[in-house]
Amino acid sequence: MRNKLRLVFIQFLVLILVGAASTEIQANSLDQTQISGMVTDSSGEPLAGVNIRVEGKVIGTATGVDGTFSLNVTQDPPLTLIVSIVGFKTQRVEITEAVVEDLIIELQEETVSGGDFVISASRVEESILEAPVSIERQDVIQIRTTASDDYYKALANLKGVDMTTSSINFQIINSRGFNSTGNTRMVQLTDGMDTQAPALNFPIGNLNGPSQLDVESMEFLPGASSALYGPNAFNGILLVNSKDPFSYPGLSVMVKSGVNHINSRPALGEPEDPQPMYETAIRYAKSFNNKFAFKVNFSYSQAEDWRGINYDDKNASLNSGFQSNPAYDGVHTYGDDGTFNMALLGLPGPTRAQIAAGVSQQTGVPQSEVEQYMAALPSQPVSRTGYREEYLVESDAKNLKFGTSLHYRITDAVEASYTFNYGYGTSVYSGAQRYSLKDFNISQHKIQFDGDNFMVRAYGTFENSGDSYIADFVGFSVNDQYMNTQQWFGAYGGTFTGGLIQAAAQAQGGDPTYNQATVNAILSNTALVGQFHAAARNAADANRYQPGTEAFNNAKEAATQAVVPNGALFDDQSRFLHAEGQYDFKNEIDFMDLQAGLSFRQYQLRSNGTIFDDEGGVDINEFGGYLQGSKSVLDDRLKLTGSVRYDKNENFDGQFNPRISAVINVTDNQNIRASYQTGFRNPTTQGQYIDLNVLTARLLGGLPYLAEKYNITENAFTLESVNNFTTELLAGNPAAAAELVPYTSFEPVKPEQIQSFEIGYKGLLGDKLFFDMAYYYNIYNDFIAQFRVRKAAGPFTGNPQTDQQVAASLLSGDASNTFQIYGNVDDEVESHGAAIGFDYSLPANFKLGANYNWNKLITEQGDGAYVFDYNTPEHKFNVSFSNRSLLDNLGFNVTYRWQDEFQWVSSFADGMVPAVSTIDAQVSYKIPNLNSIVKVGGSNVTNNRHYLNYGGPSLGAIYYVSLTFDEFLN
Repeated sequence: MRNKLRLVFIQFLVLILVGAASTEIQANSLDQTQISGMVTDSSGEPLAGVNIRVEGKVIGTATGVDGTFSLNVTQDPPLTLIVSIVGFKTQRVEITEAVVEDLIIELQEETVSGGDFVISASRVEESILEAPVSIERQDVIQIRTTASDDYYKALANLKGVDMTTSSINFQIINSRGFNSTGNTRMVQLTDGMDTQAPALNFPIGNLNGPSQLDVESMEFLPGASSALYGPNAFNGILLVNSKDPFSYPGLSVMVKSGVNHINSRPALGEPEDPQPMYETAIRYAKSFNNKFAFKVNFSYSQAEDWRGINYDDKNASLNSGFQSNPAYDGVHTYGDDGTFNMALLGLPGPTRAQIAAGVSQQTGVPQSEVEQYMAALPSQPVSRTGYREEYLVESDAKNLKFGTSLHYRITDAVEASYTFNYGYGTSVYSGAQRYSLKDFNISQHKIQFDGDNFMVRAYGTFENSGDSYIADFVGFSVNDQYMNTQQWFGAYGGTFTGGLIQAAAQAQGGDPTYNQATVNAILSNTALVGQFHAAARNAADANRYQPGTEAFNNAKEAATQAVVPNGALFDDQSRFLHAEGQYDFKNEIDFMDLQAGLSFRQYQLRSNGTIFDDEGGVDINEFGGYLQGSKSVLDDRLKLTGSVRYDKNENFDGQFNPRISAVINVTDNQNIRASYQTGFRNPTTQGQYIDLNVLTARLLGGLPYLAEKYNITENAFTLESVNNFTTELLAGNPAAAAELVPYTSFEPVKPEQIQSFEIGYKGLLGDKLFFDMAYYYNIYNDFIAQFRVRKAAGPFTGNPQTDQQVAASLLSGDASNTFQIYGNVDDEVESHGAAIGFDYSLPANFKLGANYNWNKLITEQGDGAYVFDYNTPEHKFNVSFSNRSLLDNLGFNVTYRWQDEFQWVSSFADGMVPAVSTIDAQVSYKIPNLNSIVKVGGSNVTNNRHYLNYGGPSLGAIYYVSLTFDEFLN
């Protein structure tokens, strides 16, 4: 089957290229049409950088700095020029003569953006008003004038977008619920290339994306898009389109300087003083006779990263009423992961005897008596002492990006291009743990052929983890180098036992003889037992390595020199290869619009066993294809579109995904749309093959062989039931074992499904107001989640002594007995929501924009339903107020954002994210003689400290000033 699909794909690409060759032969037999002239605005001022292309061709040009252009077309007239530039209405110009000189084209300024054209909604160019689904767009001017310190962060202003932040340079976007810091439900394409990291299977924000100087537009589709874009286009898709060197020639330079960590909190681990930020970017593009063009991009940014300063206790439920929890595990402290139940030290065996011998030597109490005291140790989980994030995570956030592309127009109808993108840097990612992405790099190579009615591309994405490491592992390793975990818990238990003996001797007039009643009375005194725990920790930590000392630094360095599982480093060079083609039958069929496409992708997992079970390498193949047809009827008042896509991953059953939509043109520029869309997402590469020790558990992919490898259904219980059992046991309930729920069967993970229904309205009211609204209803099936189980040391036999040891083995968990494995939830999950937005052009060039977003999970948690990580505020709104020409060359932009509080659930940390409100603002001044813009602004100018996801860093204000030079600045 795989070979047949591969053959079909190759035949499809050959068909496209043969069609392109025949087009070239026809083009070479035609005469040339010569056109030259100037493009101006309504006042007669020349416009530089205006894009002029020939309809039905790939050939085109851009006006120079004086607004002039010249173009030779291998075609007899008549032909049509499409003249466009952001901020002005697109104009079509008919050419009827073979030689046209001194052509003057006057463009009218566009006050609102309803006339934009997009390609993402249907994979063909169409007016945003006629798009069959919800779509948001930011053009080059909106990107340039954003008030945010970075254009990518401005995506949070778009209708329907949710954003999380793991680092100052690492943001993740989502829409319509089930948000996460590593969003595998979204697809992000830059010039058609998927920007996901192969080992993570989700986009890594803008760490390998273009700089602001090279972004032409961004298009965002909230909701299911698998029918056109395949796997994982589940909650939405973002298309970032860079500037074509033919259309955007010239030199551009940007330098930006800023500051963050204003009014920081050093006591919590933040820098004492405000910290500088830097960014510089350079772009140069040049065209030669409209035949060959190239561009080169470089950018570099550096900043002191935001810090994780949340020290809430993730193990608060394990505290038995003490002032200080012996099992404390801070959200942003590392090395305290995992607990050990102190009662296990009291079980008969060599460990108890060894500890008792040491206590006996110190106290003079016979070893046999000491062992009785140890047998009475309470069933209390204990964790080691952790280190705060500031000492373990790299805070020097930096990002270097380099890109280039070469474009050659083989004919007026066919263009070939090669693109190279490279991203390198240091950042932080919050996943199952906190990961320091140090000196990672990711590169992409792409070859593409474009025609007016076809596209063929092939590209590869190659990642290298560099010196990236798991912060939790570093904390664990530093602790372990000071004193290994077994010895530390032994020292803790021995000191606790000594305190218990001393208290008993005092209660018995100096007699240390073991007495059950005395011990019970002591252990019922919470304050006294709390003192035993404090003394035990102080003794075990007596010579613990302190941050800043040579011993600590050496231990940290040793931890970050070895790879998992012996150290904290990853060793990942995973990659994926992708090829796809698309053909539009518009030249062959005129009674309807018809497009078809095929794709092939291969993931190559190469983590060398540090992330995946991939010793020797693992390859995963995926095939897909789609067919889409549309037809306008009723005098073009109704446009019907249908599409279907089939995808097959070699590890799972094939998936069919249909989409049906209708757009009703009620009146000019007034459209109602309705659609039924389906989508799916394959389990990620981690969801299939991960085999990673994360200290407190072993993360496992959901393929059958991994469950069999660790025999996870033998003597196993759900971790939720083990936690309930532990709680009841600590409360003294003799029937605590009744809480345990056996885990006896494993179902392999499979793709997750979504059905999405949407209805919306989009209209341009007059030439001042653009209005858009939509309602959606989603149904999810085979919901992908992670299930946690813990294995007991053996089966329960009915023998009280044996069963006591079996039960005790469940009280402490690590990667040897606790597993977190991917699977599917049986329950159907439903959600719905709505979004409303408008842009209004006020007098004197003022603009007002606002949008409101509502997202609601319908399925209630409980009654057998299992809902995981919805992680989305129910209410959110954005308001912007701007004027690009308040005075001569002076403009401003102010944006206000607010979102409601919501519950965040993840494998890293669970908690409430408080309501957030922020203000971004900028003032810009254009210097025409220097083709430059000076911008002064700030993100979160009121310095409202907040976090966007529980377990994320504390965010504050960023104030900046930038200078941008653009040779073709309008």
